Amino acid sequence: MGTAHLTIDLSALSANWRALDACSGHSTETAAVVKADGYGLGSGPVAAQLAAFGVRTFFVAVAEEGAAIRAAVGDGPAIGVFSGHMDGDTDLLRSHNLIPMLNSTEQFIRHIGALPGAPFGIQLDTGMNRLGFEPSDWADLRGAAVAAKPCLVMSHLACADEVGHPQNAAQLAAFRSMTDGLGLRRSLAATGGILLGPDYHFDMTRAGIGMYGGAPLTTAHPVVTLSIPVIQCRTVTPGESVGYGATFVADRPRRIATIAAGYADGLHRALSSKAALYAGDVVCPLAGRVSMDLLTVDITALGADPNYLDILGPHQGVDAIADIAGTIGYEVLTSLGQRYARTYTGGPA
Repeated sequence: MGTAHLTIDLSALSANWRALDACSGHSTETAAVVKADGYGLGSGPVAAQLAAFGVRTFFVAVAEEGAAIRAAVGDGPAIGVFSGHMDGDTDLLRSHNLIPMLNSTEQFIRHIGALPGAPFGIQLDTGMNRLGFEPSDWADLRGAAVAAKPCLVMSHLACADEVGHPQNAAQLAAFRSMTDGLGLRRSLAATGGILLGPDYHFDMTRAGIGMYGGAPLTTAHPVVTLSIPVIQCRTVTPGESVGYGATFVADRPRRIATIAAGYADGLHRALSSKAALYAGDVVCPLAGRVSMDLLTVDITALGADPNYLDILGPHQGVDAIADIAGTIGYEVLTSLGQRYARTYTGGPA
């Protein structure tokens, strides 16, 4: 097989959700965020696994994603849409029983007019300045919105990954100021917020990156393994270069494996000459630049030519690769290419 193989461990995914659910406490529902095609891992299998393990509420970015999740989980679970009720969404929201998280007075008017009596949530801006009602707009609409009985009022923390950041406490105070006494279900915390503790949990938390094996859930089980097939191996002599730009020059005889993945598959060029791959427990450094479809790897330490090398797995998770590339684990996951052959393990029987 000439394509790399991505193995997605659904049992690890559900174990990570259970860990976040335990952190959220018995009185708080733990929802699951499955936007961006389940963070790049396939929203259908991901959502079906989580539904089988008790997730009752899912969140997506846009209504089209919600339709795909509904097909995967059936009629029971609730599906919230972070972008709210956009122009043109009405039929999708109605036909797939989706719940828009309304972000503005315009969206509120659109939703109440187009789908009277249909469920909705409210998203509030508590300091991130990205989505949601600003405090002044919420003050003007609050009476009408509460009378229409939203099923959830939510906001999102900007700095939850930084435990001591003062904006966490400031946003918590703003959220309480905007929602205390309304008698509505509330949600503030995603993965980072869950780990900040009970003050941030309210009625619902929204497990996201931690489910998929990413920080800040440092105890997360690894969910993905990416194994890349070796196309060809060669020995280069001292002074010979490898790859574009001749950035790797052999200092002694080196065995180089050319393997079948590159930046077209989501492996960033910033990994060039910095990252490593693994053959079992043996570290094999990248030799030279990442190109579109190929990586060149120094396998001298192996003593034999391998069939595959792993770039993601138990020895090196998405955050380790992200740190090398100067990005975040979210981007690594959601960039995983569609050319990979995919296998799901540990799923529902």
